[in-house]
Amino acid sequence: MRIAIFGAGAIGGFLGVKLLQAGADVTFIARGAHLDAMRANGVTLTSGGETVTVRPHCTDAPDDAGPQDYVFLTLKAHALPAAAPQIARLLGPETALVTGINGVPYWYFHGLEGPYAGRHIESVDPGGVLLRTLPPERVIATVVYPAAEVVSPGVIVHTYNDRVTLGEPDGSKSPRVQALSQLMMKAGLKSPVRPHIRDEIWVKLWGNLAFNPLSVLTGATLDVLSRQPDLRAVARAMMVEAQAVAETLGTRFLIDVDQRIQGASQVGAHKTSMLQDLERGRPMEIDALLGAVVELGQLVGRPMPTCENILALVRERARHAGGYPPRATPEAT
Repeated sequence: MRIAIFGAGAIGGFLGVKLLQAGADVTFIARGAHLDAMRANGVTLTSGGETVTVRPHCTDAPDDAGPQDYVFLTLKAHALPAAAPQIARLLGPETALVTGINGVPYWYFHGLEGPYAGRHIESVDPGGVLLRTLPPERVIATVVYPAAEVVSPGVIVHTYNDRVTLGEPDGSKSPRVQALSQLMMKAGLKSPVRPHIRDEIWVKLWGNLAFNPLSVLTGATLDVLSRQPDLRAVARAMMVEAQAVAETLGTRFLIDVDQRIQGASQVGAHKTSMLQDLERGRPMEIDALLGAVVELGQLVGRPMPTCENILALVRERARHAGGYPPRATPEAT
């Protein structure tokens, strides 16, 4: 089985090593010092108290890899539109795209019946470019739960969780998704196939859309955001607004909002990915995690005053840090 990991950083690298150990032919597509180190020294992964080093094919040129059976997309959501033409070069007639990206996915309305079928979401797919370049019928949806970090170029530490849920956007149990599930379980990952994958996407997104932006605005870690009463109240209000939007679109939440907040609290003094990006001067996944949710709220006519206010604030905070495009100059009146 030929697999490419496009964006072979922390999570992509972790998954790539596991899949290679399970017998897959894996190509890591990366760039910069991380790519140079992997080419020179292999990829070192510490996970579950064990450290291994493997030597997969590593490149920054998709043409070197050729058509794949599966392409894992494990880059940041805001990087996907620019990368799409390169990703498309990995596609053969039957290639599946495994989208392990945070937030509302660009293919969200593919395979859904109703008034929004086939619609693109501008916040994550400006102009619908992704739907045209990376056809949604190729997508296998993925909800990625492991936490990992590139501690130095070519060296990855996996800290917790080994669950990677899979699902077809149309809810089917296709041969391709079942084959991938079996391979990932062979790799030591918990990879069930879910018929309602959007429900699970929303449960993960539910916390991220609130705690990530609030962490950027406050500098607080998850334990503070989820336990301090005033901050918890803001996060909860955002989550309640988002739940109403998701349910209008047909999502079922199998836990309630306070259970989801409690789950975040149990992670402890953890810096969210968005706060880490802010501190490292990197672009942030604001639109995938919150902008797209607000856009969906506008689409279905659900008011989201708290989410809209936080979105405006976190976008401006990111602009000042150089991690978000500058706002348009207001017209003179």
